[in-house]
Amino acid sequence: MTKHYLFFTRHSLPQPQQAHLVQVCNLANAAANLGYSAVLCFLEQGWRNFNPIGWIHPFHPRKPEAKLSNFYNLQEKLRVAPLPMPSTITRINSKWTHSSTIVCKYYFPIHILPSTQIVHTRDWNFVKAAIKHGIPAIYEHDHHKQKPFEPEIVHNPLLQIAVTVAEPIRESMIKNGMPPEKVIKLHNGFNQIFLVRHPEAAKTWREKLLVNQRQQLIVYSGALRGFKGINLLIEVAKEMPQVQFVFAGGNPSEVQDYQQLAQEMQTPNVTFLGHLPQNQLASLLQAADILVHPHRSGNAAATTSPMKLFDYLASGTPIVATEIPPLMEFKSSSAIAGWCEPDNPTQLAQCLQQVLATHPRKIEGYTDNLDFVSQFSWENRIRKIISYVEDSKQPRIMDNG
Repeated sequence: MTKHYLFFTRHSLPQPQQAHLVQVCNLANAAANLGYSAVLCFLEQGWRNFNPIGWIHPFHPRKPEAKLSNFYNLQEKLRVAPLPMPSTITRINSKWTHSSTIVCKYYFPIHILPSTQIVHTRDWNFVKAAIKHGIPAIYEHDHHKQKPFEPEIVHNPLLQIAVTVAEPIRESMIKNGMPPEKVIKLHNGFNQIFLVRHPEAAKTWREKLLVNQRQQLIVYSGALRGFKGINLLIEVAKEMPQVQFVFAGGNPSEVQDYQQLAQEMQTPNVTFLGHLPQNQLASLLQAADILVHPHRSGNAAATTSPMKLFDYLASGTPIVATEIPPLMEFKSSSAIAGWCEPDNPTQLAQCLQQVLATHPRKIEGYTDNLDFVSQFSWENRIRKIISYVEDSKQPRIMDNG
């Protein structure tokens, strides 16, 4: 029987605007690309396609549906295992019908355990279930948590490594009981599809977006949240009416709110596209003259993950970034074309104008960016994480011969 490298999330897939789901899907995909028997396990909510037999034999790794593959750019080697979770049952207010209980008390020990070699998850309850049943675990943790970690779990030798993306989170994990030697900081990564050039699709984007005789395109991709500097960038757009500003991301209500704000601020050179699948986003990033990474100062600036920065770099497009703690280690690299202070629209506008003048758009992309970003692939992130796993507990590369 094949033993799987199991990635688990207690969410249904796909879901837009959920960076943590982008992370788990891309990690699983990267592990499969490296030759591991990687399975992405998630919950299948609702009664759609529900078959009662699925409750009896629920764990069946298979190829992902096209919708899921296209949404997260999953390659052909990855297998998925959706677990049926009818919403009418999980709505019952009882710990016994909670999705976590169903997964950890029923699905895992009976159906998943026999086929699992190691688990990799952001779900702490799933980590505990794995360790309880003798399965080594890798834990991802990207947010502050006040509750202490259980000593019997964090000191168990089956907990191989805990991974976070920001040093303040690492410090808080140690404060809450995680042994320092068991927690590391690693940046997120980028999907290999962002390295593929899309000149025709990029040209189409420019033809669609550059209206009213504007010749230059500045793109922001990511969440539409105030701390991300969206208001700041709209303010900058007002000072640069000859440039088209495009925002990719946000749910419909956020898009509507910011469209209203842009109208109130009289910025007709601002366009909101909403959420884009990653395969469309790749060509949009290559279509831009500049990709901008604004951010407000404050607590969020210290713990944010620069996931989109790596997508930006892989596009080969010049980047203007804000000087916030998670990005400062990249300041010595020539891969970032311009830097500016947070909360300073005047300086951001000046920086954008300077980079537009010094870094003309290249259809083939800037090689400094492309060379620099290769170290941050999701595949390399998986390699680094597995290097912390004991040899006897590491997942095994499948023999394709």
